[in-house]
Amino acid sequence: MSKKKYQSLTIPKLGWIKETLSNSFGEIIAQPLEPGFGITLGNALRRVLLGGVEGSAVTSVIIKGVNNEFSSLHGVVEDTMQLLLNIKELVVKNSTGQPGKMYLNFKGQGIATAGDITTDEHLELVNKEHVLAHVSHDGELEIEFFVESGRGYRPANWPSKALQEDNRIYLDAMFSPVRKVTFDVHKTRVGEEIDFDKLILSIQTDGSETPVDVLHYSVSVLRTQLEHFLLAAEIPFNEISSTPSDEKQCKEVKGEESVLKGIPIDLLLKPIDELELSVRAHNCLINADIKRILDLANLTEDDVLRIKNFGRKSLGEVKESLKSFGLSLGMNIKESDIKKYLESKEKESIL
Repeated sequence: MSKKKYQSLTIPKLGWIKETLSNSFGEIIAQPLEPGFGITLGNALRRVLLGGVEGSAVTSVIIKGVNNEFSSLHGVVEDTMQLLLNIKELVVKNSTGQPGKMYLNFKGQGIATAGDITTDEHLELVNKEHVLAHVSHDGELEIEFFVESGRGYRPANWPSKALQEDNRIYLDAMFSPVRKVTFDVHKTRVGEEIDFDKLILSIQTDGSETPVDVLHYSVSVLRTQLEHFLLAAEIPFNEISSTPSDEKQCKEVKGEESVLKGIPIDLLLKPIDELELSVRAHNCLINADIKRILDLANLTEDDVLRIKNFGRKSLGEVKESLKSFGLSLGMNIKESDIKKYLESKEKESIL
């Protein structure tokens, strides 16, 4: 019995718009897509981005001298309700996803901001300028914050007794780091065909996670869920399809092109100066003879940590910088594949 032959699918190329890419905003373009797939994929990604991405938030607090949200605070302009509303707007970055605590002890006249809060090692406040309260000369504001991780929105998780022995007050929490997601679909051309889709996806976060990271997370969630709908062997569309941008690219888009799909090739061959790392991290890499971005991307995390004077803080910096360009550690890209890829592009430009 002969094996059924399937038609190939158009596999899109993806690229972030570098001019607008930041820690809180990014636009990614995916093209060409099969006709109608722009809205299909855009809707699915938008829904998962808005409701399915993990984040961290303050879920309860203990305010010294207060046992409920309707109390007033001596020496503080804001009442407890307004103070709690201000606390809800704290943006927390959690490097491990584990629960944690933060502390504020503010005495004397002044403005208490998020920058006055001390945090556990794995927590960091993004909006340090955010105002919590205005305190008078004889006032004191002492707060213990409890941080948890989750997805989407969660109402205040009060136990059965409203008044707690430790005077803890529970808060509604919006865990999602994604603030806004929009997408546009335009028509694009592939060879003589003009009805393919071009998807432009715009992602705005609160700064605790980058657009690159939340998109990666959302795609992972969506793919994991869809895999369970496969009730038989998956049809290998990735193997029988190509990644065209025009008719010429449809001829030989195999081998090194599939390996290098979506990777900024020109950037790989540039010096690590392009990553704008801190002086310490940059010098450590140079001393270890890691001078090009390609050399760095081919290292594993263990390889990087074995570099003299290179710690986990510098490792995190390197990973964040690579992610902003769509790269990562351990990519294992061969320089010979890059050369073949560039040669094929030159030939295509001549044809």
